[in-house]
Amino acid sequence: MLTSYLTYNFITLMILLALISMMYVNKDVKIPATSLFIVSIGLLLIVTVAGVFDTSYDVSAMLPEEAARVVAVRTWASAIGYILRPCIILAELLIMLRGRKYRMLCVIPALLNAVVYSATLIGHPIAFFIDANNAWHGLTFSKTVYITTFLYLLILLYCSLNSFYTGDRKKSLILILVFTQAVLGGLFEYNGISEHTNTITALCLLEFYIYLATVYRQELKRKLDDYVSEVEAAGGKLKNLTTEVMEALAGAIDAKDTYTNGHSRRVAEYSRKIAEAAGKSAEDCEKIYFTALLHDVGKIGVPIEILTKKGRLTTEEYEQIKQHPVIGSQILSTISDHPWLSIGAHYHHERYNGKGYPDGLKGETIPEIARIIAVADAYDAMTSNRSYRDAIPQHVVREELVKGIGTQFDPFFARTMIRLIDLDTEYRMKESISGANAVFSGSIHCESIYHDCTGGIGITKKRTKIIFSGRPDGSAPEEESLPVLIVYDSLDGNVHPGQENNKDLMYLEYARIRLDGQLTEGNIRKSEIRSFPAEAEIEDDGAANADGLRHCRVEAVRNRDHVLITVSCRKAKYGVVLALPDTSRYAFISVGGEHVDLSNIVVEVDDDETDSDALPRIAEELSYIKDCPVGDIPNVEVDGPRLASTRGIPISSSMTVTFHSFSYPTARLVWHCPYFSIFTSDNGQPDGERFREFLLLKLDGENWESEEDVDNAVTIDQTEDFEGWNAWMEKNKQGLDCTLKIIRDDNRIMMQTESFGVALNSVTTINDGTKDVYLAITGDQCAITDIRITRSAHSASEN
Repeated sequence: MLTSYLTYNFITLMILLALISMMYVNKDVKIPATSLFIVSIGLLLIVTVAGVFDTSYDVSAMLPEEAARVVAVRTWASAIGYILRPCIILAELLIMLRGRKYRMLCVIPALLNAVVYSATLIGHPIAFFIDANNAWHGLTFSKTVYITTFLYLLILLYCSLNSFYTGDRKKSLILILVFTQAVLGGLFEYNGISEHTNTITALCLLEFYIYLATVYRQELKRKLDDYVSEVEAAGGKLKNLTTEVMEALAGAIDAKDTYTNGHSRRVAEYSRKIAEAAGKSAEDCEKIYFTALLHDVGKIGVPIEILTKKGRLTTEEYEQIKQHPVIGSQILSTISDHPWLSIGAHYHHERYNGKGYPDGLKGETIPEIARIIAVADAYDAMTSNRSYRDAIPQHVVREELVKGIGTQFDPFFARTMIRLIDLDTEYRMKESISGANAVFSGSIHCESIYHDCTGGIGITKKRTKIIFSGRPDGSAPEEESLPVLIVYDSLDGNVHPGQENNKDLMYLEYARIRLDGQLTEGNIRKSEIRSFPAEAEIEDDGAANADGLRHCRVEAVRNRDHVLITVSCRKAKYGVVLALPDTSRYAFISVGGEHVDLSNIVVEVDDDETDSDALPRIAEELSYIKDCPVGDIPNVEVDGPRLASTRGIPISSSMTVTFHSFSYPTARLVWHCPYFSIFTSDNGQPDGERFREFLLLKLDGENWESEEDVDNAVTIDQTEDFEGWNAWMEKNKQGLDCTLKIIRDDNRIMMQTESFGVALNSVTTINDGTKDVYLAITGDQCAITDIRITRSAHSASEN
């Protein structure tokens, strides 16, 4: 019988040993391991005591005294077992439940069990007794042991359902498993099948430990997350404090000069943008931001009368200004944890060609962080108002950066800043030219022509329709209270009365048109007013309604050097044809007026371009290629950025392309010159389907990263023939005979050319296996003529 009993409990022993091992391995998890250890030892004691003593020995062959001793020992063993089992359950519940009222629910039945079964030990068999034949008999209170078990089951069920509805399915499943096994054990015990009770109890204890470990690990993780959040919050507060201190210091520096107020913060923002565009990490971008924020801290040591002086500085004063990088470096060098701060302050006035100060460093010997700040610093200096000049227009700033590539600025970071300028929609004409489906909210009160008017609406090949309402304001006779159309060009797309005061914005007024048909000419070659035939497609006749509100409709379209504006207002229907002075300037139209209130202004732009033949011509077409020699492919005129290009030229293993080019008289920027495009498309033409560009190289050396799978390496050298960018631009206007040499080796394409001392070399490696690759010549405000293509004998056989 003993052997049989121990066999039944062998699995129990293994489970308990596994439980003790798990508690030892997970001792770092702050769960009540001591309590569980005591519980598991208690269960081991039950198994041992019951296995040794609580066994049904046959006493029939024993002497009465010996049989009585066996019965007494078995009675004590059974009582101890029945007392310990509810205590184990009680311990588990006390560990699980923290509320005092729940604990009392557990303690009362457990104490009741202990009292009932302890009574057996002192000779009061109210729960059970073992007779002289060693047979076990349950009495009235023998079932009280199930009170604790039943309570245990209810609490397990409650905890399981609670875990399920709070979303913790893992804990819920563990508790359901414990609940099921406890019910099974209870059924076995109730029906007198007690051999598996200890095993089930041990399994419940093991699963309960897993449950507790899960709970406490989650609690530990929560506390750790809370701690990390607190640390991060504290770090964030410290960082914010550091930022605020640095910004306050930078503000104090800038406050010394009204004209540079905010300079440090702007330079910091520009520096961070350059770093981000250059692919720097978030940590590096933050370092660069704070370094740029304090780059001018050395100006604390420069007298304020020098910083705020209007006009040119004397040599002595300039020498004092040049000391601010050294002073700044000395101030910031005391911050040992952030050594980069002093580096930025010390070297941000070094020049890439070695002609900067204070140390005259050259090229990449200048710390990278200082090379970034140098570009951002120069950009802000040019785009801000200063005591001695107004802010420089954006296109001029861009040009200065282009001119400074490789001399004043690091080429890579200067090109990165130029790219950011090109992506800045606030300065790009492209947005102003569109005007598609624009709606001007509110109303405009126009006392005089230039008093107030709409923003510029671009006139392009796509017909633009402007619909609005006008009402006289009552301050002048009705015949003098009219809307007025202003046709013009300016860099920012807005009207600027007084051309002399707006020369930096290149403001040029073509004409003013009163909606009664009166035309005032400006900078145009010729104008003409035409009457519309009766069947003209103008929907509104402009008649006034009862409250004096007139509805007007204007349509505008352009074909290179001619603009047609059709008007329907006050029952007048007419068209105005303007012959523009050139083909490269933009044309805008703005609605204003005299003594009139304008409202309900809506702009619509057609999706398709208008046929050129639909516009009447009143002056000879402007052409820069007329009577010019024609080479192997037709000549082209490029009136604006890549508005036209040559045919696609297949690139072979060895070839030379020669052409003559000249920039338009209106060209004013270094990139108003020819460009070279290496591309592929279905039909080999720049406007073909599935056009993909591998390289766009401008004659001034500008080039951008392609989005295709390609590697481009471009070098720009200035030879002894280079006389400066202003001379280079003037020579391009006079004319250039250009020779472009091309060598192709499978997927590598090498190009080489030189123009007035600017030598370009490029290597394009196409990685996606594209075989059909073409060259097209395009540009901005330039004419390209006499294009001739020469191939080597081997290349000619390829084609």
